[in-house]
Amino acid sequence: MGLITDIVKREQFNPGLIGLFTNPFYFSRRGLFRAVRELGGRLSGRLLDVGCGTKPYEPYLSVAEYVGVEIDTERSRTTSKADRFYDGTVLPFGNAEFDSLLCNEVFEHVFNPPEFLAELNRVLKKEGLLLMTVPFVWDEHEQPHDYARYTSFGLRHVLEAHGFAVLEQRKCVADARVIFQLINEYIYKKTYVGNPALRQLLNTLLIAPVTLIGTAVSALLPSNGDLYLDNVVLARKVKDV
Repeated sequence: MGLITDIVKREQFNPGLIGLFTNPFYFSRRGLFRAVRELGGRLSGRLLDVGCGTKPYEPYLSVAEYVGVEIDTERSRTTSKADRFYDGTVLPFGNAEFDSLLCNEVFEHVFNPPEFLAELNRVLKKEGLLLMTVPFVWDEHEQPHDYARYTSFGLRHVLEAHGFAVLEQRKCVADARVIFQLINEYIYKKTYVGNPALRQLLNTLLIAPVTLIGTAVSALLPSNGDLYLDNVVLARKVKDV
C-alpha cells in the first residue's frame, strides 16, 4: 500500500502515463506543469513561492535559493513545506528581497487583490520576474476562501495596474479537454470517500476512462482559445507602487 501511495503522490503535480489512471486532475496538472517548467526556466536568483503548499515545482526550477511562504493556519503548519508563515496581509520580508516570484493557483483565493499585488511588487526587485498561474474555468474549491476567476484580459489589467509588464501569457488546456476535466471534477467530488485505497480504486474505474476519452477527443477537435482551464503569466516588475 505504501508503494501505491508513493506512486500516486509522484503523479500528483507532474502526471505522466500512470497519472492517466490515478490523477483526477490530470489535464489541469499536466498543463500547468508544462507551462511552469518552460516559463520557470527564466526565473533566477532568490525566489519566493507565495502560497507554496508542498513546493511541488521546487525540483524543476534552477534558482539560487527557493523560499516558500504560507498563510499561518493550523492546516498550513501541518501540511505545507513553507519556510515562513504570515498573516495574509503583509509578507514577512523586506523591500526588494527577491529576484523572482512564483504564485501558483493562489490569486483566486485572495480577497484583497490590490493589497496582495502591492506586496508582491514590494518584495520583488526592480526588473524581477513574477510567474503566476490562475484558474479560469474551475469549480469552487477550498471553500469559503475561493473569491474570483480572471479572464486573460482581467489578469493582465490588474498586473499592469500594479507595476508589472506582461512578457508572456498562456492559456492552458484550451480545447475539448476542458469539458472532460470538469466531468472528472464532478465525479471526484461526488464519489469522494475517506479511505485512500477505495478512493484510488474509484478514480481508476470511473475517472480514468473519462481522461482517456478526453485525450482522444481533443486530438480530433480544434482548440478554442476562449475556453480554457488556466491562465499562466510571466511578468516583469517595471516600477514600484
